[in-house]
This record gives sequence, structure tokens and C-alpha cells, in this order.
Amino acid sequence: MPRQDPPVTPELVASHGLKPDEYQRILDLIGRVPSFTELGIFSAMWNEHCSYKSSRLHLRALPTKAPWVIQGPGENAGVIDIGDGEACVFKMESHNHPSYIEPFQGAATGVGGILRDVFTMGARPVACLNLLRFGAPEHPKTRHLVSGVVAGIGSYGNSFGVPTVGGATAFHTGYDGNILVNAMAVGIARADEIFYAKATGIGNPIVYLGSKTGRDGIHGATMASASFEEDAEAKRPTVQVGDPFTEKLLLEACLELMRTGAVIAIQDMGAAGLTSSAVEMGAKGDLGIELDLDAVPCRETGMSAYEMLLSESQERMLMVLDPQKEIEAKAVFVKWGLDFAVIGKTTDTLRFVIKHEGEVKADLPIKQLGDAAPLYDRPHVASPALEKVEAAAIEPPLSNAEALKLLLATPDLCSKRWIYEQYDHLILGNSVETPGGDAAVIRLGDGPKGLALTTDVTPRYCEADPVAGGRQAVAEAWRNLTAVGALPRAVTDNLNFGNPEKPEIMGQFVGCLTGIGQACRALDFPIVSGNVSLYNESSGKGIPPTPSIGGVGVIADVSLAAKLAFRRAGDAILLIGDTEGWLGQSLYLRDVCGREAGAPPPVDLAAEKRNGDFVRELILAGLVSAVHDISDGGLAVALAEMAMAGGVGASVEAPANVPAHGFWFGEDQSRYIVATSPEHALGVLAAAQRAGVPCRRIGETGGAALTLKGEAAILVGDLSARFEGWLPDYIAAAL
Repeated sequence: MPRQDPPVTPELVASHGLKPDEYQRILDLIGRVPSFTELGIFSAMWNEHCSYKSSRLHLRALPTKAPWVIQGPGENAGVIDIGDGEACVFKMESHNHPSYIEPFQGAATGVGGILRDVFTMGARPVACLNLLRFGAPEHPKTRHLVSGVVAGIGSYGNSFGVPTVGGATAFHTGYDGNILVNAMAVGIARADEIFYAKATGIGNPIVYLGSKTGRDGIHGATMASASFEEDAEAKRPTVQVGDPFTEKLLLEACLELMRTGAVIAIQDMGAAGLTSSAVEMGAKGDLGIELDLDAVPCRETGMSAYEMLLSESQERMLMVLDPQKEIEAKAVFVKWGLDFAVIGKTTDTLRFVIKHEGEVKADLPIKQLGDAAPLYDRPHVASPALEKVEAAAIEPPLSNAEALKLLLATPDLCSKRWIYEQYDHLILGNSVETPGGDAAVIRLGDGPKGLALTTDVTPRYCEADPVAGGRQAVAEAWRNLTAVGALPRAVTDNLNFGNPEKPEIMGQFVGCLTGIGQACRALDFPIVSGNVSLYNESSGKGIPPTPSIGGVGVIADVSLAAKLAFRRAGDAILLIGDTEGWLGQSLYLRDVCGREAGAPPPVDLAAEKRNGDFVRELILAGLVSAVHDISDGGLAVALAEMAMAGGVGASVEAPANVPAHGFWFGEDQSRYIVATSPEHALGVLAAAQRAGVPCRRIGETGGAALTLKGEAAILVGDLSARFEGWLPDYIAAAL
């Protein structure tokens, strides 16, 4: 006998995350009280995570087009043309709330979900990256969260068989109750063989593929659209459980099936599971969808229509197939040991019809499930402007040498080797530049062409000045790619913010998007995919605004990729870019002087492009032996990183016209350090002058120590011990 669904009451509506005016919109739309199953469908499709109801008004202003962009935002992943008939498919997405509740599975399934977004488009994944933000190291949960998240990322990526080649990890008390786990995946496909989610044809079979459906992850998308209070632990059942070995089978089966010509449309079952995937395929194709849930493969008995539609069980796909190739398609999935079930068909009704146990459980207008979702122009206020911090007004509490040693052993600047050595970054055999540098570099096939990949953001800048912080996040990613010799091509983003219903938080969001858009336009660096993660707050306090940027660049010959490390003695060290000694919002000011204050450094986008293009030309001409962009910690930290990476010291000198601590630790933008042979140095300086690029010689490589002139020399080995020691010592302290 069919089970009885609960009556739809105001309390039930509220528990589904729908506000009274949103529920009234549903009543007006369908002209009746929704069924319990229909209420679940609306709660899934109209939550923030799926509908972008607070953000899509502003996302429309971002630059998304370029001659090399094949597919921009709106599909499972973005696609760019990288030449030779090849396309790069990539996307970044968040799994923040699940990773705080259950760090191992939350992070693992974040990796699994983003990999599916890429191979759903017909691409074979070739690399993963991540961007992680944790709370203060002294917070009682931080060690547990770090250990669990890193283990989850490593377990899934390593088992699936794709290298994790890069990432960015930092700590701040603003993430104590709401960590960030942003995962990025990159794949390669033939440019003329991209698969999309748009369903076509009437009466075509809709096929469920992959793992069986369980009760894990129900309301996962809704949970991701809500703030944390004190009940995070109670939400553990909404966290999905992943199986990377099944996902690997799913990848191979999907790619094989795509080669048969049987696939008309394909969609990953991610957030909101079967509901979202079916609705999106039908709505994009202006078709109706009819599903019979009796045919859905389930791993638990007695599942209701509501549970099956909202389950976020992992490793599942939905496809529309050519009916003439159904038998051939099924044979592929049977061979790989995966479920293959025809669970519905496309229709010409523009209705989303769900049948289960002989009853119609839902009958809704399919286009309106997406198109009629609320769209809010939330009130927003700009962040107050902060004053510039003058370096000359800061009394250094330590010598510059001691300050450098202190900074290298701080949570944000220390080596993250303990993290990335848990990831297999060499599998597939194409990793050229592995974690620890400015950007990862991977070879494509037998080469020589390759990709450069990076993730970056500086939340303290975004909080102090959202527009400048948004600009800098993009500029830093562009600079990372440039520093290895790649031409930056496109961006994916993950916009992590607090509660958009608070005008100051919405102001941060709007400000950061303004800056991001300005930088992407100026640097010819369009955004082709992304994710918005709002309501990242706990107990009423939002995270620092964190618009993560994932960048992809192309390098024609990976053998020309620049190295970060000083590799020989006697090279001239050149500083490219202007240095004022900007200490506002710097790590020197925060971690050495104990102040989080001031305006962040301005980003001159014209100078950014001019300086970067010049550096890239030097790299590709073979005129430099080492390159590093200057970012967190300033020039002294960048020099120390280059010395430690190569085991070669350096002697460098500050000019008289800039306060020494400002010169060494200021975080002025658009800057690079390059090392070049003495015979090339004069030519590089002359070329810079002709190009209008500020460039000065500040020292030379050599010896076993890093010497900031006027300061005590520091042995490179001592720097390395401090740099490498903090994170493993921190984790070991919990044992």
C-alpha cells in the first residue's frame, strides 16, 4: 500500500528553507497546494545553491566571452579552445558546509562532484586543484578539520587516478565555524566533441547510470544554502558518501558510451540529485520530462519519491539517449558493472511529471522550476574606505632578518608540503611543475604543449576593500600563470561569502564582483564557469569574503616553463615593477606588528598587464634562470622561497628612498623577481626601459645564506627548517 505523505503546513514549508513570500509564489504558479514531493522539488530548485537567487543579477555583468571560449557559464563546466583541435574543460565548486560537518567525506565528495562536472562534458580529467581555508590554528576543531579534509581530498583523487597538482591553504579565525573547501578539476576533450545537458527529441529514453540511490545527501543543497548555528553535527546525515573506484568506472563507461554516438544529452546528478539533473536537461531543451521512479536502482528499501528525487548519492549520471542505440549503450554499462536503467522519457508537454507506485507524485511546469525562481536585488552597502598605512610610520618591532624568519614559520606562509605530499601529483606522468611553485604545469599528451593551472585569493584584501580585493584575486592568478611562462586564457571562480540578506555582506559580494570584472576585462581573462557559495557563517558571523579564482593558461612548450628556484651562483637578481613599500593589510603588519589595518595595495591593471607580458617574453626567449611573482609577505619572502627551492643563497640590497621594512615586506602588486645571467642582465634592463617596465638590479645569487644588506645573513638551511617545520609540528601536537 502506498505510503501517506505528510500534509504541507507552514512549519513544513519553513523547514524546507522557503520563506512565506516564496511559498506564495509557488501557490500562484501552480494554482494549488503542492504535494509533499512537489514541495521538496521546489525547495531543491529554489534554494540559493541551485537558483543563484541572490547572485545571478550581478553575475550577468561578468565578462564571459572571447574568441577562444567555446562554452561559458551555464553548463556543467566551462570550455576553451587551446589549439590543435583540443579543448580544455574546467570548473571550480565548493563543498564547504559538508566538509565542516564531516571533513573526510565532505572533501572527498567535493572532489568527486567536480570531476563529474568535467567528464560529463566529454573530457578526460587530467588534473585537480583546491583552495582551502581553515580557522585559527588554536581553535579546538582546526587540527581535526585539516587532517580530515586533506585525507578526503587525497583519498578520492589518488584512488580515482588524477593528479592533484596545485592549491592554496591558509588559516584565519574568520573561518573558525565555517571552513572553505573549493575543488577544481581540469579535463581535455576534442574541441568538436563536447557534450551538453540540453535534451532534444520527443519520446527519447531518459537513462539513469552509475551507482544506486540511497538516503545519503538528502537536502544537501538546501543545507548548503543555510547558515550554521550550533546544530552542525545534527546535519551529518546530509553529507554525501563517495566511492572513487565506482567513479573511475563511471568515467570510463561514459567516455566509451559517448564515442558510440548514443548520447543526446548528459547531466551529472550533483546538488539536488535527480531533480536538478532532470529539470535542467528538459528545461534547456524546451521539453517535458516524465520519470517513473519505480525503475530507479535503489540500495535501500522503501525509498519514497521524495527521497529518491532529493538524494545526493554520488557517482550517478542522467542521460537522454538515441533510442536506436539503447541496447548498445546498456552493453557498455553492463560491461563496466554499473547500473543502467531507463527511468523515463522526454515529452512535448513542458511538464515535470513524477510517477511512483502507481501514483503521480508531482506534476509541475518544468521551465518555471528554474526560470520562475525568485530573483533578488538585495540591498547592499559599500564597505567603508580605509586609510593608507605609511611604512615610515611603522616602527619595526624586529630586525628585518628576524621578521623574515618569523614570517616563514607562520601558518599562512609556511610550507604546505605536509598537505600536498598526501596527494598523488605525478600520476598520469604529465606533471612538469608540481605543488610549491607559482602555478602547476602539466604536459598535454606527448607535448610539447601544456597547461598552467593555479588557484588564489587574498581574503584580507577583499574584506578591507572588496573592489580592490576582487581585482587583486584575478591579477594574482594571472601573475601566477605568467610567472611560469604561460599565456593566461580563462578563469573559473568560487564566490564564498556570508549571508546575502545582510547589506554589508551583499556589499562585499557586489564589490568583489566589480573588481573581478574589471580585472578580467583588462587582462583578457574571461570567466567561463564557477560557483556561488553564500550563507557561509556560523552563529551570525560571516566568513571573510573569499572569491576564489582558478586560472588556466596555455604554454606552447613546457620545456620553456620557468622555475621558481635559484639554480646557480652569479646570476643577477632583477626586481620588475614599482615598489612603494605598501604595508596596509600585509602579513608583515599582521603577523610581525600585530595589526590588521589599512587599505590593501592598489592594483594598476595596465601595469599588471604590461609587466606580466614583459616577463613572459623573457621566459619564452630563454633569458631568465628563475622567476617568481611577489605576493604574500613581499619581496623578502619571495627571495627566501627562491633560495630555499634551489638551495642557493643570495645577497640583495634595498634602495635608500624606501623604508627598508617596507621594501622587504610591502605587498605592492604587479611585481616579479627574475634571475638572469650577468651577460643578459644589461640587455634585460634595456629592454624593460624600452617597454616602459620598471626594472632594477637588487643583487646576485650565490653562497649558502640569504643576506638582506645591513642585516645578519641567514643560512638557507635555517630558513628551510623554519619554513618546513610549522605544519607537521602543528599536526603532530595533536597526536
